[in-house]
Amino acid sequence: MSENRRILLFSGGELGDWALRHIEDDDRLVGVDRGTLFLISRGIQPDFAMGDFDSVTPRELEEIRRACPRFDCVDPIDKDHSDTELALMWAIEQKPEEILLLGVLGSRFDHSLANIQLLIRALKAGIPARILGENNEMMLVDRVAELAYDPHFSHVSLLPFTEQVTGITLEGFQYPLHDATLSMGESRGISNVLQEETGKIHVKSGILLVIKSKD
Repeated sequence: MSENRRILLFSGGELGDWALRHIEDDDRLVGVDRGTLFLISRGIQPDFAMGDFDSVTPRELEEIRRACPRFDCVDPIDKDHSDTELALMWAIEQKPEEILLLGVLGSRFDHSLANIQLLIRALKAGIPARILGENNEMMLVDRVAELAYDPHFSHVSLLPFTEQVTGITLEGFQYPLHDATLSMGESRGISNVLQEETGKIHVKSGILLVIKSKD
């Protein structure tokens, strides 16, 4: 079993008290840039803080330094990766059982889209990863995934993350698919609904972006 059951990354996008309900006792918490301030402002000490911290004031940065047992500040200009990407790369190196990304969605659609694409890094590394937001939860599936019914996220949408995804079979959904193919530019996989306590998604080739949404 991995030393780190789960690693939670809190970035500087949209965060709120909803995010706190995802924290479990043995999780390892990482504050990414301003996401660190979100945690410590609620009395939660991150295990690690990292980023260029260009979105906090000098006073807030000092507060972060004092609160975090491990702190890594990178140059805001001389770097090839976003703060969230750097944090995800570090998390993957720890080989946890799962990585959760919070605060990676927001009003900057370019940042949100880039962060969604980061999920491919974890998929290639064989580590389950999810993006969690107040109204959406996202993951990538390239073989088999099991989804538990969640009344908070009533709709499940399947979008091709590669040009074509083949052999899609759904179990436990209102609108079934059997050995189906979805291609980019199609909306056929939008707004399905789980009818059972758990549902399964099977894929033969390609990658699906699975989005659970609050209606």
